[in-house]
Parts: sequence; C-alpha cells; structure tokens
Amino acid sequence: MYYFIEAKEAIEPIIDLAINSNYKKKFPQIYTIMGTYKYWVEEDFPTAIKYLEDAFKISQELNNVVSLFFSSGWLGIALSNNCEFEKGLYYLNKTIEINVAADNVSGISTMKSCASIYYCHLSGKIDQGFQTSYEAIQLAEESGDIFSKAIAYTSHGISFYGKGFLEKAREFILKGADFCEKINLLQWNGFAQFYLGEIYFDIGEYQKSEEHYSKSIKLFEQNKSSPSTANLAKLGLVRTKVMNDEKDVYLNAIYNDEYDCNYKIHDGWKARYLSEILLNIDDQHIFDSEEWIKKAIAEDRKNGMIFHLGKDYALYSFLLNRKDELSRSKEYLCKATEIFKECRADGWVDKKEKELAQL
Repeated sequence: MYYFIEAKEAIEPIIDLAINSNYKKKFPQIYTIMGTYKYWVEEDFPTAIKYLEDAFKISQELNNVVSLFFSSGWLGIALSNNCEFEKGLYYLNKTIEINVAADNVSGISTMKSCASIYYCHLSGKIDQGFQTSYEAIQLAEESGDIFSKAIAYTSHGISFYGKGFLEKAREFILKGADFCEKINLLQWNGFAQFYLGEIYFDIGEYQKSEEHYSKSIKLFEQNKSSPSTANLAKLGLVRTKVMNDEKDVYLNAIYNDEYDCNYKIHDGWKARYLSEILLNIDDQHIFDSEEWIKKAIAEDRKNGMIFHLGKDYALYSFLLNRKDELSRSKEYLCKATEIFKECRADGWVDKKEKELAQL
C-alpha cells in the first residue's frame, strides 16, 4: 500500500496475459493498481478514475470483497481530491461498511481517518472531521496496529489544525510522523511534514516551517508520488523564505508556473500561497497579490473548499489593511470569521474575532 511504482512493476508481466485470456478474476486487482499509479504518480486523473471505476464495478460483479475494499477506497480519495466530495464520501463509506462487516478494527480506523481528511477537512466539515478522526484513534489503539495508528494520529492532528488548536495539532501530527517513520510510510509522513510546515508558519516559527516543508518534499520525491503536493510544499517553502527575508527567492519561477499543481483541491490553495508571497516579498507587487487572492477566493468557492475560503478571506483582509482600505478589510475579516464559525473551526474563530476587535 502506497508503493505505487513497485505495485505497477509487479503486475506488468501479467497484464497482457490476463486481458488477452479474459481472466476476469484478476481485473479488479490490475485495474486498482493501474488506477492508483495513474493517479498518484502520473496524475492522469481521467484514466485513473476510469481504471478505479472499472475495478469497483467488476469487484461487485465477482463479489470480490477485498478488491471492492481497495478499489472503493482509492476511488473515494481520488474523487475527493477532485473536489467531488459527496461522490467521494459514498465510496469511502463503502470501505468502512466492508471493514465493519469483516470486524476489521484497524481497517475501520484507517478508512475513518481517510474520510476525516479527504472528505470532512477538505470540504470544510471541520467538526465532523474532528469526531471521525477521534474515533479513528480509538479504533487504532484498540487494534494495536501501527499502520492505522500512523494514519489516525496524523489525521487527528490535521483535524486539530482545522479546529485552530495548533499546539494540539503539532502534538498529534508529530506522533503520527513518528509512527510513519517506524514503518517507512513515506506518503503519509509527507502529509504529516507538510502540515507541520503549515502549523509552524501560522505560529511564526519560519525556520521550523522551512525544515518541515523540506522534509515533506524529500519524502514525496523519495516515494515518487504526489508531485503536485510536493510542488505545493515547494511553494510553501518559498513563503517561509520570504518571511525570513532570505535572498534566494526568484519571482521568475513563480511567474513561469514552475510550481505546477494538478489536484483540484490545490487550485485555490496555490493561488493563496502566491498572493501571500507577492504581498510580503516587497511593496511593489501588491496589485499582483490582490489578483491572486481574488483567484483563490473564486476557485475555493467554486470547488467547495470552504475552510480554505475562510483562509482566503482572512488573507484578503490583511492585504486590504495594508492598502489602508480599513472598511473593506473589516468586511472580509467578518466573512472569514463567519466561514470559520460555519466550519466549527473554533480556534480560528477566536483568533479572527480578536483581530476584528483590534480593527
């Protein structure tokens, strides 16, 4: 699991043989492995979704429960990363139902962790995600399985981040990252390090933020997966360098789109990063910064990335304050606060209400 290239290489010798002999029993496994490879390595989303949908359909026809679990799980994650959240949840819930029927406690935990992040957190259902990831931790501890613990502690830490409780978020993600390191779970450790980069940036510890973004990039590159997430981490690294007043930041790389991100969930995320970089690098790029934050708002609103929409509004408020447009700054800070209230992101609400009082 999560060794996409190795899995593809393992089945390559039998693909043509299985297809030519119409050995349908092997199709779900082959299609699932090809789908995950196309998704996480090549980022060819239409082909990946087709493979995974075919794997799911044939698994149902054959009543192959194991293949049904893997195909539906990966399909749910892929669709959620494409901002098709409700459709993704349908398949994620299928995997939970399969594990409940099999009384597979570690499997239930792992898929609840995935649902908490890929569905709840990304779509802004922060409180629901927090409850789901908490249940995942309880189940992981009950099972004693280190794999499910690695994912559960990381996902619950991300849920704490969504709630706005950054110290608790750091505590849980660090524990999740430690489990990931023990079992060489590179992909999830990459996610853990990425969110540690986010946390340290938000609390103003930019050197530590740099360290964790750098670790995240290295892990994704080592696993040869998720190039878009690695590029988002690289852009996050540029943000920290700007805040540290480091001199090796080159705007040409930004304007030439060298930080290509293909996951739809990253559309607004990347635009907000670019806005923040341009806003803080000097006083000459505030117009470009405003264009990027407007794009972030439009993308996150369109894609249903509600929590990130709140972060977009908060950054736009800061930009407008910088321009001395205080009434509009207050308007967007109010919008950010309302979004965070809607998400039940309590820590972020408290922070923004204090900022409003200062305005």
